[in-house]
Amino acid sequence: MKTTVEIPDALFKEAKRYAAKHDLTFREVVETGLRQVLVEKRKPFRLKRVPFKGDGMVKDFTWDEIRDILYEGRGS
Repeated sequence: MKTTVEIPDALFKEAKRYAAKHDLTFREVVETGLRQVLVEKRKPFRLKRVPFKGDGMVKDFTWDEIRDILYEGRGS
């Protein structure tokens, strides 16, 4: 999509110099900058804490035991 954006002359010149120095196009510099700003604005994922009643697992299982339980009755 094409659009028109007004930016200060000094910022434009600095971005053009940066692009030339790093072998990028002005468009690549602008797009990278926009993506970076948008990523920084996203809220980080937070896992909701959900308490439960009970004493947790009644036995400490090994990884082999957990795998065997998960695959019980499947295959041979």
